[in-house]
Amino acid sequence: MKQAKWFFHPVFIFVLSTVALAISLFLYIYWYIGVSENLKSVVRRYQLDGDQFFEAKTWVVILILSLLVGVILVGIIIIFIYNLKTLQLYRLQHTFINNFTHELKTPVTSMKIYLETFEKYQLSREEQLKYIGFMLHDTERLSGNINSILNLARIESRLHEGEPTPVDLSETIRQFVIQNRHLFRDCDIQVAPPVAGPLICPLIVPLFEMLLMNILTNAIKYNTSGKPRIDITFEQDRHSLWIRFRDNGIGILKEERKMIFNKFYQGRHDERVPVGGSGIGLYLVQQIARLHQGKVAADSEGAGKGSVFTLTLPAIAPK
Repeated sequence: MKQAKWFFHPVFIFVLSTVALAISLFLYIYWYIGVSENLKSVVRRYQLDGDQFFEAKTWVVILILSLLVGVILVGIIIIFIYNLKTLQLYRLQHTFINNFTHELKTPVTSMKIYLETFEKYQLSREEQLKYIGFMLHDTERLSGNINSILNLARIESRLHEGEPTPVDLSETIRQFVIQNRHLFRDCDIQVAPPVAGPLICPLIVPLFEMLLMNILTNAIKYNTSGKPRIDITFEQDRHSLWIRFRDNGIGILKEERKMIFNKFYQGRHDERVPVGGSGIGLYLVQQIARLHQGKVAADSEGAGKGSVFTLTLPAIAPK
């Protein structure tokens, strides 16, 4: 019974219906032409008046019928595409609920356990500080997930604030790393100075900093080396510039290089890397890049050989 499910698949039914409608029109025209030929032979044999049997309006009717069938086919295709998009949205909603139910529930459950421990037991100051540290970590994780949802909503609805302003790209990245050094204290981040001098690019700075945060934290999270390292380098021509973020992390499988930018997509899990994440970090990165008329691409030599994320942005041509 399970093997026959393909027979009821929407794609199969759509193709079958379309083919059946097209064949019906073809058979009707084929039948009419055959009948017309037989009538013509009868008219010639008995020397009858052909106008009594054939009218020019008949071909007009066939033409109109063909156009109507074409309209029906177009309508079926539009309905089918609409239903596919609806199904895709349903799957995204289902994935969103599954991912965020876990991501929101886990830190709340963890904090509840710690608070119950405080309530039931008399703890030493050292143990209190240890559990408080755990709760602060869970709070940051919960806050990060909530901010991710809010940022996703703002970017997709184009409600973000700010307009692009020309800034020195390398200096902006360098200042961002310095200001957030406490978040990357266990990571070696190197920002190479551009060979061709200052790189001027129009940026919405708050969104660009969000992009940087997601790329850098992603590189640190998916890293099993003793000291994560990220090298940031620049290239430029007259119309475009490229920023490359090269890390020494777990790498990316070839078949995942494009999928990792899909909304809610979570790639393969390395047992050495903590489970977690909403699946929207790199999706946000790609959306922010597109808002700047750019794009992001990922590359890797394979598992365990690190990754390279390349951000392409339009440059301001020198005057």
